[in-house]
Amino acid sequence: MNLTGTAITADDLPLNNSFAELPPAFYTRLMPTPLPNPYFVAASGRAAGLIGLDARELANDDFVALFTGNEVAARSQPLAAVYSGHQFGVWAGQLGDGRAILLGDIATAQGPMELQLKGAGRTPYSRMGDGRAVLRSSIREFLCSEAMAALGIPTTRALMVTGASQQVIRENIETAAVVTRMAPSFVRFGSFEHWYYRDKPEELRLLADYVIKTFYPDLMDAPNPYQALLAEVTRRTARLIGEWQAVGFMHGVMNTDNMSILGLTLDYGPFGFMEAFDANHICNHTDQGGRYSYSNQPPVGHWNCYALGNALLPLIGDVDAAQEALDVYQPEFAQQIDALLHAKLGLATAQDGDRQLLDDMFKLMQENHVDYTLFFRRLGGLQVENPEQDAPLRDQFIDRAAFDAWAQNYRARLRQENSVDAPRREAMHRTNPKYVLRNYLAQLAIEQAQNGDYGGVSKLLAVLEHPFDEQPENESYAALPPDWAATLEVSCSS
Repeated sequence: MNLTGTAITADDLPLNNSFAELPPAFYTRLMPTPLPNPYFVAASGRAAGLIGLDARELANDDFVALFTGNEVAARSQPLAAVYSGHQFGVWAGQLGDGRAILLGDIATAQGPMELQLKGAGRTPYSRMGDGRAVLRSSIREFLCSEAMAALGIPTTRALMVTGASQQVIRENIETAAVVTRMAPSFVRFGSFEHWYYRDKPEELRLLADYVIKTFYPDLMDAPNPYQALLAEVTRRTARLIGEWQAVGFMHGVMNTDNMSILGLTLDYGPFGFMEAFDANHICNHTDQGGRYSYSNQPPVGHWNCYALGNALLPLIGDVDAAQEALDVYQPEFAQQIDALLHAKLGLATAQDGDRQLLDDMFKLMQENHVDYTLFFRRLGGLQVENPEQDAPLRDQFIDRAAFDAWAQNYRARLRQENSVDAPRREAMHRTNPKYVLRNYLAQLAIEQAQNGDYGGVSKLLAVLEHPFDEQPENESYAALPPDWAATLEVSCSS
């Protein structure tokens, strides 16, 4: 349904495109490249509802054609945007939408929502790429986008996935797919770097003014709107990465071209959720130096904000003013992660000694390779006065005595604030998910889909949409990964 209450069809998709109002230097207008005989894989009802669509209709041929790129809505102005970026800390020059095509945006009660086809064919920014995405990576992005949204973490969304039999060569021969992504904007840090490094101050200003006017209108009256923009983006980025760390999410490729100017999780490639805890875990097997390891995400986020600040410096006009904006990162991240970790432990107050309790906990988890998600979920069941009931939690540790010592200190801390078991458990279960997108769960759904059975994708999505609920009928989705999962590798290939 649209804002007037009428059903939306593929023919009358109410698209606008504010980004297309920028000068032609910012993008290339082009049509998607059709795929032969596309088919429906899965759709997100929650994402569809954001733009007034009925997910049940998305399996129809007209929507499949539209969101594969075989047909174009009458009001669409398809384009691929240009941007640049630092990749693994090295300036990579011009990049751009090498396989993504923006269809336009739809007005919603929360503001505009852009629709973008990822895998819709070659663009002028494809470089050596084929412009396609594969079924494997498209399913992963679809599931993780919606899983992150259900966890309450800022993210781009995924409307649906379509597939085709057309072969695509990656490490192996795979089949093509298209995922329809949604976000208020896909502008990135690298969008600003592009104009800075090309010494195009007017284009840099136009982009900044567009972002401020469209997405940060409250900043227009600031004494220095560009400084205010940098400070707000830095603040959002710090808070986002605090959310990642708290839930054990690893992005895998935190290049500046993958950093959202709105503070959203953007570009799901070789991501992963922490299982056996290792602060130095690298989820992207092509990241040989470990630049984007779990423990490096907070400082890399700060580094990326500095790259954005450098690009905005000609507009801000003063190094000290830019530095002042960037200085919000560390205290914002510290405040965010501290609040989230207190919530994960069911602590209602902050007290002296909490830092040591947390440090000891993570050291213990590291030494015992404890499953991150299961540990925090089961911690909610700990009873202050009944340590004999600790078995489900305690059995995760090889060194039981070390756990007992930490649990004794944790219980003492809970007693300091007169914590009551039942309400604390309920609060902890609202912040510690039971279900996350483990790599092996995604792999099982992908293998089913590659064999023509797409029910596993929809079933897994349904589980991940309620990550904090017990879902006793879906208990297997919360289990420790099987031994074969240790051999799974994810990379930048897609």
